[in-house]
Amino acid sequence: MGRVLKEPPRPPAKQEPVPRTPPKIAASYPGHVYHINLTAVPIRSGFWTTWSPFALPQCWPFCCWVAVVVDHFSRRVIDAAVFANKPDCRAVCQFLGRAFSPRGRPRYIICDRDSIFDCDAFRRWAKRCGIRPPRYGAIGKHGSIAVVERFFRTFKTEFTRRIAVPLRRRDFRQQAVRYIDWYNEHRPHATLGGRTPNEVYFGRKPANRRPRVEPRNRWPRRSKCARPQTLVAGLPGDRFALEVVFLNGQQHLPVVTVRRAA
Repeated sequence: MGRVLKEPPRPPAKQEPVPRTPPKIAASYPGHVYHINLTAVPIRSGFWTTWSPFALPQCWPFCCWVAVVVDHFSRRVIDAAVFANKPDCRAVCQFLGRAFSPRGRPRYIICDRDSIFDCDAFRRWAKRCGIRPPRYGAIGKHGSIAVVERFFRTFKTEFTRRIAVPLRRRDFRQQAVRYIDWYNEHRPHATLGGRTPNEVYFGRKPANRRPRVEPRNRWPRRSKCARPQTLVAGLPGDRFALEVVFLNGQQHLPVVTVRRAA
């Protein structure tokens, strides 16, 4: 104990500075924040093996790579591209340049930590385009790039898993563009309060704000309904016809309309 008491006091350990966490970005208007990401879409039998050397390579003719740009504010898919192999940074920048030119450039870009985006070449491209430095999703953190990942889940569940993905990239891209047009124009979103991406992006009056259908007789017109609450169209008890058509004859792209019966 005496030896320990005679030892000179040790200087306090230097504390490493805590890295400052950048503030979160909240999209305030359409075109403010864009999400960018890539996903692999199996073509025929899919990736039926997982271990090397028997695993199928993630390239054509076993899969295609799809790149998309999603607007954070409206959830609208701005553009998409199909690649035979996983594209490099130059190919992705060319795709983004074509996607941004007719619609204007966003203020912020959010992407993951893939080597395509987390590199000096991509950051220099963003700077030349007048875009703020890219914001990257946290590694291993759920929800950091949830907007675009949620679209990919819908894209595969409602589209690629319901069709035989064509072997030719041109045919697959045509079908993907049709799905994206249907997704933007006709598919309501719970996050948007039942509105479609195009209604939010272009500032149109949403369809679910129009007067509602009430087939029950003697139902009070001012009674409340499911949100958003709207008035009754016509008189309670009127007959209506429900029409279902399929965009370009595709069974997985329904368009539902309601019209007053004759």
